[in-house]
Amino acid sequence: MDISSVLQGGYQHPLSRSWQAQRTLTKSMLMYPIFITDEPDAHVEIPSLPGQARWGVNKLEEFLGPLVQKGLRSVILFGVPMHCQKDDRGSPADDPNGPVISAVRKIRTLFPDLYIACDVCLCEYTSHGHCGVFRPDGSIDTAPSAARIAEVALAYARAGAHCVAPSDMMDGRIKAIKRALIDNGYGNRCTLMSYSAKFASALYGPFRDAAGSAPAFGDRKCYQLPPTAKGLARRAIKRDVAEGADIIMVKPALPYLDVIQDAKQLAEDHPLACYQVSGEYAMVVAGARAGVYDLKTMAFETVESMVRAGCTLILTYFTPEFLDWLDE
Repeated sequence: MDISSVLQGGYQHPLSRSWQAQRTLTKSMLMYPIFITDEPDAHVEIPSLPGQARWGVNKLEEFLGPLVQKGLRSVILFGVPMHCQKDDRGSPADDPNGPVISAVRKIRTLFPDLYIACDVCLCEYTSHGHCGVFRPDGSIDTAPSAARIAEVALAYARAGAHCVAPSDMMDGRIKAIKRALIDNGYGNRCTLMSYSAKFASALYGPFRDAAGSAPAFGDRKCYQLPPTAKGLARRAIKRDVAEGADIIMVKPALPYLDVIQDAKQLAEDHPLACYQVSGEYAMVVAGARAGVYDLKTMAFETVESMVRAGCTLILTYFTPEFLDWLDE
């Protein structure tokens, strides 16, 4: 056998195998998505998203306290309004007494060192369930949509969010948010994480159950990216970098590892996030329950593939489990 053919000597030991990774998963790389409802004492399990629940602000201390003790460093909040009056522009999204702003203030008081990101979108708050404002003919009106998203992002920053993360996919919203943050004194006080390459995926079903955010009509294919659109994803990433995004995100993660790898090259000086979305998580859990594989092994394999592709931040519902597993 030729000398150059022998590779196994380099990974024959568990420690030397670990050295083959260019980057290793750590607790600080995990961001936990949590659902906040406007029912203060709520703890409602989500059947399609095993192990996850909607939480009221009065339950956050008992819910998050043990996770913070285990090393939880960051969360991203999704509002789930159950008792608000929704309208065509998502007016309740920046209600100072709404679920997200209330939760930000509560968490800042309870856990001052916990990093808080807020998802910024309108779909949970609009009467039509879409992520923007419509023209009379039923098409998305881009400029007022981006302006409204920027208003909501600014409200979250003012409430104390460390990071705002627009997931709406409206053209121009990154520039609008960045301008609003700068003009109001938050340009250097609040991170802007863009869902830059968010695809129109079949993997969002459990999330829409959790957040009550399914559109009342039609779909979101005119603003979320087509799954085959690698070129559009690259253009969106470059646009958001130019418009002032501080972090770039790809969503979903596992079916789009090639896009994550592209994003790492296109935005090489930016942190790169990906979202292991609800359907990805549910599939891994379902496979483990069916005996197809071991849950921990598959959870690590999927998330480590995202790290290998270039991510430095992983949004995953497996975060509580990883906080234990990474200590083993």
